Amino acid sequence: MAAKKKAASVGAGAVAAGKAAKDNAYVQRLIEDDELRENLRTAYESARRAYGRMANGKGPSAALNDKKTQKQLREAATSLKDAADTLRAAKRPKKRGRGMLLLIVGVVAAFVLSEGLRKKALDTLFGAEEEFEYTSPTTPTSNGGASGSSATAGAGAAS
Repeated sequence: MAAKKKAASVGAGAVAAGKAAKDNAYVQRLIEDDELRENLRTAYESARRAYGRMANGKGPSAALNDKKTQKQLREAATSLKDAADTLRAAKRPKKRGRGMLLLIVGVVAAFVLSEGLRKKALDTLFGAEEEFEYTSPTTPTSNGGASGSSATAGAGAAS
């Protein structure tokens, strides 16, 4: 009985691990991206060859003195860097800034083009304006009438 329970728990763990791998963005990227897989393969093979050269009795000094080992280590490092850059690019979430920018531009355009919308927004923010009619406290004098009558009188006297 204990063996069956253990087998069932191992099976459940495998299913959970499979689901986690399926939902993992890095695993999905590894499955879908040929260039990423090639970079990882190249890095592994170069590092394995460099390790093989150092393990053949040359030791760690081969990394300093042996040009071929240095080339293999450099190739492995470059491939790993390329793979990491690819994964970092996949990790970044899609930017929402474009949608927000479009929304802001739309709102600004609506305010610029619609006087009614501007008035409504200003009334909402600062309260409605009171409509009033301005009347001057002083009464205007009619200078035009006085000078006009004397000009007419002068013209009549001259005739």
